[in-house]
Amino acid sequence: MIPQSRADVIFADWQDEVSQAVNDPATLLQMLGLEDKLASLDPHALKQFPLRATHSYIRKMRYGDADDPLLRQVFPLFDESIEVSGFSADPVGDHLAVKSPGILHKYRGRALLLTTGACAIHCRYCFRRHFPYSDSNPLASQWQRSLDVLRNDASIREIILSGGDPLALTDNKLIAMMDDLQTISHIKRLRIHSRLPLVVPSRITERLLTWISTSQLQIVMVLHANHANEIDNETAKVLTRLRQAGCQLLNQAVLLKGVNNSAPALIELSERLADVHVLPYYLHLLDKVAGAGHFDVDEQQGMALITAMRRELPGYLVPRLVREQQGEASKTVIA
Repeated sequence: MIPQSRADVIFADWQDEVSQAVNDPATLLQMLGLEDKLASLDPHALKQFPLRATHSYIRKMRYGDADDPLLRQVFPLFDESIEVSGFSADPVGDHLAVKSPGILHKYRGRALLLTTGACAIHCRYCFRRHFPYSDSNPLASQWQRSLDVLRNDASIREIILSGGDPLALTDNKLIAMMDDLQTISHIKRLRIHSRLPLVVPSRITERLLTWISTSQLQIVMVLHANHANEIDNETAKVLTRLRQAGCQLLNQAVLLKGVNNSAPALIELSERLADVHVLPYYLHLLDKVAGAGHFDVDEQQGMALITAMRRELPGYLVPRLVREQQGEASKTVIA
């Protein structure tokens, strides 16, 4: 954890914290006492996909530890410039799944809305780091058209809000969108995929909680915690508030070399999730996006880790090991 004197930054609200996220590598390393590590930075990777980390997230990093698992998720290393066979800009076929601006329809019964390209932090392994969000934002100018597409397909029972991060939208935009979605009679569930409760806990506002508690839709929030250290007391408190508002909480993690590719790390993550009443859902094998090859963990090691978790944990705390494969009707369960 970084010293309190370096972490004691007060923000007016969550939007203020997001707007003041750290985007300069030298500043981040100085905050962590790692100034001598600047040479490991990849300027090319930084230009293609900028550094971005909130103060709330940085506070969870270990001071003076260049191998901190949270720092590794956001810091652009020279490894990103190494070309790896099989890694591409669109590893899961998102471009082919776009049915209307911002709507991805891969799996029967569900449609995914790319609500924004914005995120509070930039994860270096993000499978959409090369996605053309400017061409696929349904809220930009074609929201009514997107609503019509959803309204005219009665097979869609669940809407998944993704991005970017849907909670990067303001309450006004997010709630207006969700209000429109719940007017479509055949939609029963709304799933929100987000990192913000972990990286900017103050994003969970009273207004958002009130909307969740009064919605006619079943609300599911899928968090994305990869390491137990991402869930501190502040995050635990907002997760309690979400649960009390009637929101079902799940977690999906990505198996990442140097972050969580050990049985103790994954077991600790599941135990910490259990502490805050979040159910481990998926452990994803890495989507093979260009620039993220140094995070890859092979399938055999992933299966061995799941076996080790089953020896130590009750079954409901062991996530399913999955891979997303272009053209498949669902996630492929590996173990």
